[in-house]
Amino acid sequence: MKLLRYGPRGQEKPGLLDETGKVRDLSGIIADVAGAALAPETIARLAALDPAGLPLVEGEPQEGLRLGPCVGSVGKFICIGLNYADHAAETGAEIPKEPIIFNKWTSAIVGPDDDVQLPRGSTKTDWEVELGVVIGRGGKYIDEKDALGHVAGYCVVNDVSEREYQIERGGTWDKGKGCDTFGPIGPWLVTPDEVGDIDSLAMWLEVDGRRFQDGSTATMIFKVPELIAYVSRFMSLQPGDVISTGTPPGVGMGQKPPVYLKGGEVMRLGIDGLGVQTQKVVGG
Repeated sequence: MKLLRYGPRGQEKPGLLDETGKVRDLSGIIADVAGAALAPETIARLAALDPAGLPLVEGEPQEGLRLGPCVGSVGKFICIGLNYADHAAETGAEIPKEPIIFNKWTSAIVGPDDDVQLPRGSTKTDWEVELGVVIGRGGKYIDEKDALGHVAGYCVVNDVSEREYQIERGGTWDKGKGCDTFGPIGPWLVTPDEVGDIDSLAMWLEVDGRRFQDGSTATMIFKVPELIAYVSRFMSLQPGDVISTGTPPGVGMGQKPPVYLKGGEVMRLGIDGLGVQTQKVVGG
């Protein structure tokens, strides 16, 4: 099942994608794709619905019909750094002994095809296609063997990053990670039964048609169950929290010489089975 949120920014309604690629409205069933609606029992109830019996929404998703972030009211936007062996190699970093945790502010979250805005004065804004994990059942000190039972679904995340702010301006990585529009999420939240093997999903990103990232979740250092268990040692996880799990090689910082976004470019990115995002880069 592919859950989504559609409509103008700040007024999104819940929906699902039917087998014909049309959006069906879920407003009569749930208030939003958020919080308690992501609990396993609610997901099971939604999966049992006949989409043909739900109101049809006019417009083509991601064309005339805008999609918002596929999860609403995100409480925590948690990210994992240097979690792909081949990405760590391109940055010259050592393989982490434990997962590196940082945050993106929830004010960074936008829809999958919304513009990405360069911060004022930015010269080193970069891209990162990532697998997002959306929590459906909360908890803390979660056992790794039980971790996947806490997942509502998966989505595409673009972990947009300003490298100067992140690395050269002092403090933690967070400074360069949470700027407004730096967290496109979606187009849909795909439930685990439709995703297949999360350890072998192809993922890619292009800028103006040039492919920079072409990787796979197979090169993750710390896999999804381990990440959920690890993160839950340091904070409780709640339904609707998003964990962005790291990026494969091909980021702008890793190019020789480095390549960064200047404004006017179009980023296009996707993960097998989870959909595609398209963002225009605009000046700050």
